[in-house]
Amino acid sequence: MANHKSALKRHRQSLKNRDRNRMMKTRVKNAVKAVRMAIEANDPEAIATALHAATSVLDKAASKHVVHKRNAARRISRLAMAANKA
Repeated sequence: MANHKSALKRHRQSLKNRDRNRMMKTRVKNAVKAVRMAIEANDPEAIATALHAATSVLDKAASKHVVHKRNAARRISRLAMAANKA
């Protein structure tokens, strides 16, 4: 465990960031899963709303540096292509 005051603060910050990152990654996974479920159900309205929500969640995760911006762009692109096929 750290002994210096600045190291203790850094540790507290890393724990907060870890919780925030885990929450954001879970939101991303759930949003992507919702799009895939809507595609399987073949419901155009559900696909559109789920895709819009997933795009928003992925963009926010990229802006917070939880996922890389290119990773988010690739996931959005692949989801959109899958949605357009359905």
